[in-house]
Amino acid sequence: MTPWPDGRRRQLRRGGFATAEAARSEREQFGATGGRELADATVTVGQWLRLWLATLVHLRGSTLCSYRTSVENYLIPCLGGDLVRELTADRIQAMVADLIRDGGASGHPLRPGTLRHVHSTLRAALNAAVRRGLLPTNPAWHVHVPTGRRPHAVVWTAPRIAQWQTTGQRPPVAVWTVEQTRAFLEHIHDHPLYPLFHLIALFGLRRGEAAGLRWCDIDLDQGLLTVSQQIRQYGSRIEIGKPKSEASNRVIGLDSVTIALLRQYRENTAGDVGPGSEEFMFTTRSGDLLTPQHLTHLFRALNDESDLPPIRLHDLRHGAGSLSLAAGNDLKTVQAMLGHSSIVLTADTYVSVLPDLACRAAEATIHHVLSAAKATSARLRSTPAAAA
Repeated sequence: MTPWPDGRRRQLRRGGFATAEAARSEREQFGATGGRELADATVTVGQWLRLWLATLVHLRGSTLCSYRTSVENYLIPCLGGDLVRELTADRIQAMVADLIRDGGASGHPLRPGTLRHVHSTLRAALNAAVRRGLLPTNPAWHVHVPTGRRPHAVVWTAPRIAQWQTTGQRPPVAVWTVEQTRAFLEHIHDHPLYPLFHLIALFGLRRGEAAGLRWCDIDLDQGLLTVSQQIRQYGSRIEIGKPKSEASNRVIGLDSVTIALLRQYRENTAGDVGPGSEEFMFTTRSGDLLTPQHLTHLFRALNDESDLPPIRLHDLRHGAGSLSLAAGNDLKTVQAMLGHSSIVLTADTYVSVLPDLACRAAEATIHHVLSAAKATSARLRSTPAAAA
């Protein structure tokens, strides 16, 4: 039992551990303070962080796992022995500098995104400490953390491929051209999970969404695919839950080629599956659920076999937005297909301009400019002054 600001005592309950041993270890780590009232003057940051984690029963398992990673790998090694009541913005700023320089205890400098997440985890934990009465204000609010820039997807053009082959360096986020995407799909056409990768490459499904598809989510007569759930994985635990956001609950229109492909796939693998079947469309060879991690490893192996430049499985989703735009669809259509809540996110993050689209835009621009110049020249030649 542990006290709360209102004076009542509530029992802490935590789940989501991969093994019983992991659960026992977590309990022992904060057990010294979790079973009695905290002595505010002697609570360390490490004690508070573990007790705070134990109260987060309302979060998704993946979010909690991410918080725990920040706490165990960075915050406790850097600040765990400090007293909560003595924590200052300068002390936290020094931790940030250490993480930027050499990663703290990890020994590897952190990427801006990871650093921001570590800071936001500490900020949330100290907000709870303020509510608990351990701190008057949250010192993490006054700490500067470099924002960095979100990496934009670039296209695997011939010069980039040559540089990668020479130096081994690759862009953080890269997508294939239309020809490269076609070559990959042709390469894996006989693979049992070809239809799954077809859906990701052309319609931008997230890996968990594709793994979570059931036959009841597909209306082949109307040509509609409904995204209503996903498979999530953290550690060895697998969970079937709602899509990432409200906008991710979406209906996608299918083309005739994809409809024919899925009909054939159903005939070959699922047999006589009727409408409304809860059976999963895609499973392992043994009939088990596909996990996001399994799909990531499988895609990496297929990518290596194809001799195409490397991309991540999630980059197929980036590429789907780019291909849809290149095909002439507008941003709003692409946003709805990808399940984004904001069209700004679609334009800023996922839609990369493919080379052929960029060249067509350049040709259109120069044609417009030269046509205007010719019209102006003709007008000047036809004036009386020009005639004189």
